[in-house]
Amino acid sequence: MSNVEVGRAPDRDGKIKRHGPEAFEGMRKAGQLAAEALDMLAKHVEPDVTTEALDDLVLEFALDHGAYPAPLNYRGFPKAICTSVNHVVCHGIPGPKPLREGDILNIDVTLIVDGWHGDTSRMYAVGQISRRAERLVGVTFEALRRGIAAVKPGLTTGHIGAAIQSYAESERCSVVRDFCGHGLGQVFHDRPNILHYGEEGEGVMLEPGMLFTIEPMINLGRPHVKVLPDGWTAVTRDRELSAQFEHTVGVTETGCEVFTHSPNDLDYPLVRQN
Repeated sequence: MSNVEVGRAPDRDGKIKRHGPEAFEGMRKAGQLAAEALDMLAKHVEPDVTTEALDDLVLEFALDHGAYPAPLNYRGFPKAICTSVNHVVCHGIPGPKPLREGDILNIDVTLIVDGWHGDTSRMYAVGQISRRAERLVGVTFEALRRGIAAVKPGLTTGHIGAAIQSYAESERCSVVRDFCGHGLGQVFHDRPNILHYGEEGEGVMLEPGMLFTIEPMINLGRPHVKVLPDGWTAVTRDRELSAQFEHTVGVTETGCEVFTHSPNDLDYPLVRQN
């Protein structure tokens, strides 16, 4: 779940936490359970299913596994997951409207396991989707992959944003500026903020032990968004399609560890093979 204000993560003590092996083990457990929840949903995302029904499935899954969905009642958010359909950029609230053939859907899950937060999101295709929608999903997944590849001690958060922005824009897509990745661990949103655009060398120096999400939101049209009157749902101003993928990572001595990879190789659950 993205930070709702770019540059405004909590600044409790002015320092970015560096975590040790115990924290990494806790994040592995939380991240893997969140990824398993997304895997579980794959067979349920189909035409005529409501996003409210998907929310119920995740809530039941979390409680059955001794976990709790972090978004539920977080700053007043009413549901266990975020479900963002088509031109919804992020923070879509699950509801009674059924999915339709051709929709693309982002599902964002954050589960708290033994006090640690596993935060991840993934795109789903509802039946057969258009070529342009499929291209957007592919670009977004590759943008996330390139952002993760830029996580190395001695580089900066700006290297992550630059890798994402340069690739997305080379594919004639745009990067949303209004939301960003964030630090996490035993709190949901913390420092550092991870912008998905920028210049190499800008931002915070990456050091072993940092924990954060990378979660680029990529639009087919312009990057501009607006938030609907519910105070949560962000949509593209031009109503063009938007897509997002998210992983939680920890900086290691040589690169990073991704805590939220799908255990069933479903990180990129896309459709058409021809």
